[in-house]
Amino acid sequence: MGGGLVAGRFEELAERIYTDGIVGERGAFDTEWVDRLGADIEALFQEALARPGGAIGRGPNRYYVEIHPERIRGFVDLVSHPWVTGVCEAVLGAKYQIVEIGFDVPLPGAVNQPWHRDFPAPEETRRDRRLTSLAFNITTVDVTPEMGPFEIAPGTQWDDSPEFEHGMFPPRSHWPRYEELGQRRLTRRGDISARSALTIHRGTANRSDTPRPTLVLGVDAPGAGNDERHDLAVTREFHERLPPGVREHLPCRVVDRLEPIEQRHTIEGLVMGAP
Repeated sequence: MGGGLVAGRFEELAERIYTDGIVGERGAFDTEWVDRLGADIEALFQEALARPGGAIGRGPNRYYVEIHPERIRGFVDLVSHPWVTGVCEAVLGAKYQIVEIGFDVPLPGAVNQPWHRDFPAPEETRRDRRLTSLAFNITTVDVTPEMGPFEIAPGTQWDDSPEFEHGMFPPRSHWPRYEELGQRRLTRRGDISARSALTIHRGTANRSDTPRPTLVLGVDAPGAGNDERHDLAVTREFHERLPPGVREHLPCRVVDRLEPIEQRHTIEGLVMGAP
């Protein structure tokens, strides 16, 4: 496929993110790779649960854990995947920055979250209608309707109202619109999505007997500032082994030894779930 066609495809995906707030790619990774990712996440989740403050509550029976890049075996595969790099460049520019990697685990019994965005809309978005960050998601299981699928309201990344609590939580009077727009994502192992974290969304109730782990990769345009909510670090040995094309997009601390991450991006409004 010619370079122009490839570039054109990612320009179309960028337009869809600006229009819908989310795009996806079926079968981007093979299931063996995803199963290794799932095994890593399960081990890291148990480790986090055993450590005070290691897993942050995002509602009843729902947790988020931020991790260091080298704690998952497929990190380089993920961030160098042509679909990931193409979407990042098309939306955020050639100097995009990887600022977050973690995972969300809705356990059986997780309830509906309130509709929300992940942080307040920055001035560049409110004033100039420019998106400065992306969140990539990869499920490690084949999602069924009973597992509490991720639900998103396309086009709502531009919503702006003084009624939004903390700039993130629309009032209940706005919820019927989001419920009408909402799309539940029945993703399968190997699929990947990219979205604006400003698009209004929620996790839904997990009525199954199976957790629904999802990897999260956060990427910024230069100067977007979301790195202040996170604390990525890599060891010197890992940093030296990184391909230059990955290293240049990973502005993080380089250390002799990794320490557990002190979670900086708590979302208090999610702790109790939807009223």
